[in-house]
Amino acid sequence: MSVYSKLACFVGGTLFGSFGIKLLSSKDAKNAYVHVAAAGFRMKDCVMETVTTVQENAADILASAKDLNDERAAKEAEEVTASKIEDEDIEA
Repeated sequence: MSVYSKLACFVGGTLFGSFGIKLLSSKDAKNAYVHVAAAGFRMKDCVMETVTTVQENAADILASAKDLNDERAAKEAEEVTASKIEDEDIEA
């Protein structure tokens, strides 16, 4: 690149940066930032409601699974006890 093209790129970048700063700090831009931030907060609230629902459902599933395992363990214990009783009756 020649010196002039490098200088032109530098000057163009400086002008674009200055224009960008003015644009980003304008009243309309600030209003847009407020609307985007408000939308972000609404989205956060919605996501947190969904997360809470999922956590509640997961807790219900976990409790049901524990109950099912407890019932299965009790049934197996009964079968083992019944089997021992039958073995004792056969031996006697």
